[in-house]
Amino acid sequence: MTEDEKREAVLRLEKRYTEEFGKKTTVDSTPAQEGVLFGYALNIQKCIGCRRCVYACVKENNQSRDNPEVQWIRVLKMEKGNFLAENMDKGYPDPAGIQVGGNAYQNSGVVLEGEHYYEPAEVPEKGHFYFPMQCMQCEKPPCVKVCPVRTTYRDPDGIVVIDYNWCIGCRMCIAACPYWARRFNWGEPNLPAEEMNPVTHYLGNRPRMKGVAEKCTFCLQRTRQGRYTACVEVCPVGARKFGNLLDPESEVRKILEKKRVFRLKAELNTYPKFFYFID
Repeated sequence: MTEDEKREAVLRLEKRYTEEFGKKTTVDSTPAQEGVLFGYALNIQKCIGCRRCVYACVKENNQSRDNPEVQWIRVLKMEKGNFLAENMDKGYPDPAGIQVGGNAYQNSGVVLEGEHYYEPAEVPEKGHFYFPMQCMQCEKPPCVKVCPVRTTYRDPDGIVVIDYNWCIGCRMCIAACPYWARRFNWGEPNLPAEEMNPVTHYLGNRPRMKGVAEKCTFCLQRTRQGRYTACVEVCPVGARKFGNLLDPESEVRKILEKKRVFRLKAELNTYPKFFYFID
């Protein structure tokens, strides 16, 4: 689209959302800033599994509240375990376990298997570990490569975005993502007018429609205005850090330099800009 066509589209959307939700709604179209490459770092030692990040994200980004419920952030609860001597004779095909040892099906250490939904009376639960996941904003995003209509793409500041109006709902991007980061609106999103965030971005948190994919955008309606993401702001233990990877003085850049950092599924060569670290 030309710049004039983009402005017309934004004005049209602002009018539609304002009428639909009964509140003045803005649709920002601020592009990526020059000299900025956004990155994120999460301290997995600090996460307590409270999921405040999940609900802050839902509220900020106008996700469907129910039928279908959409959450861009998932927090996996994983149980810590040990190898047990009493399982040593439970292998097969014989007790010694020529093919499979007796401790094969026990939780041992930390693995990427866990509960996606949990409702404990309080967190953190004893003997458990929490692992948040969301879009990794890959430098080489497989979701972009498979999109047949090029409606999802990597912006210059590193955020992988979706133009919802051009999404055809094929879900190829969802299948290609190795981080389970994308969601699909199988039904008409349920966004109550009183809960709708009227400060939106065209490529971010503006209300979606049935039949389109969506995902985390690093809250670009905030971050392109110099603010933190909603999940960073709400985290009660300071486990989440965000900033410009090109700025040596940014929090995320200092973490990369000084902490023990890793990328999830690095062997896939997707080069995420979402890092995990421990102190």
